[in-house]
Amino acid sequence: MSLYRHYVLAAGGTGGHMVPAHAVAQELMARGHRVALVTDDRGTQYPGLFEDVQTHVLPAGRMTGGIKGWVEGLRQTLEGRRMARRLYESFEPSAVVGFGGYPALPALLGAFAEKIPAIIHEQNAVLGRVNRLVARKVSAIATAYPDVLRLKSRYLDKTYLVGNPVREAVLALRDEPFPVFSDESVLRILVTGGSQGATILSRVVPAGLGMLPISLRRRLQVTQQCRPEDIEAVRATYAEMEIPADLSTYIEDMPEKLGWAHLVIARAGASTIAELTAAGRPAILIPLPSAMDNHQAYNVREMVAAGGARAIDQSRFTAAELAKQMQKLAMEPGALVNAADRAKSCGRPDAAKDLADLIESFGPAPQTVDTVRKPGFAMTGLAGAGA
Repeated sequence: MSLYRHYVLAAGGTGGHMVPAHAVAQELMARGHRVALVTDDRGTQYPGLFEDVQTHVLPAGRMTGGIKGWVEGLRQTLEGRRMARRLYESFEPSAVVGFGGYPALPALLGAFAEKIPAIIHEQNAVLGRVNRLVARKVSAIATAYPDVLRLKSRYLDKTYLVGNPVREAVLALRDEPFPVFSDESVLRILVTGGSQGATILSRVVPAGLGMLPISLRRRLQVTQQCRPEDIEAVRATYAEMEIPADLSTYIEDMPEKLGWAHLVIARAGASTIAELTAAGRPAILIPLPSAMDNHQAYNVREMVAAGGARAIDQSRFTAAELAKQMQKLAMEPGALVNAADRAKSCGRPDAAKDLADLIESFGPAPQTVDTVRKPGFAMTGLAGAGA
């Protein structure tokens, strides 16, 4: 006789929210539980995520745009809350888990109304707006970093460091050796700006690679994600410099490309950091300055302090600065391998399991009971988080 419960996972429709939610859903289903997803229209369009999970799109308004925007946002959120409560009547979840983003808010408000245990997971090093809004009422707060800004000290007794779950295909890279790299081998560069790409990477990276010493430039091989409007100009630049480059607007086989790469040049989104540290890949990171609460600038701190990455503020991200940082990594003996090891030291490979253990520790007894599983999650309460 199997043990199973029902869980609702609620996530905003960006990769930073959807990828960890998907990883936890896979872990919960592997344990025999049933999972439903609440998201927005964007969240239903990620290939390979939640394909075998029932999905519900609920209205969720953003509280922006003055009084009129707030009123409309509140109206949509309350409508989403009403629909979530109806879902819970039939699905009967043991817990509702929010992964951030406005689409998670109605599901969490519905959980509060129905007195269903609610848990939130914060992927970034700054507690997000929706998570700040609900932090007081949730049963537990799971974090990806040991220090999280805007997390009030009075919540520390229900806060757990679990890490940021990643896909199994990325986690598998942790057991693979770093790609062989010597003074004569090809240097494989992966460039990604997140799910939407980044124009500044399309502008600066080719120019920076063109400034490298010719002995290194001739050994480059690049895979780069570009915005659709940038891709032809980038392709022409690489062709002019005779640098082999595989360009696309979306990298579908990211785990494969991550395993292939010696060095990653990227934004500093939560999922990017989690995958780099899970796989053990050195990086040059350019935090997005317009990210909410400047959270990407804080996301890089742990990895940079460990020596697994170099961070360049966007205001200083020039071709010359990129070329300088790349030479330090690629031309100093052992620098890339050492940085890869240091990046891996920041990884939390048990994040999905630890978060699933935490989720299982809340809610009523399983739907079908044979032997009750006692969660044995190994997590640490946070200390030193920002008030």
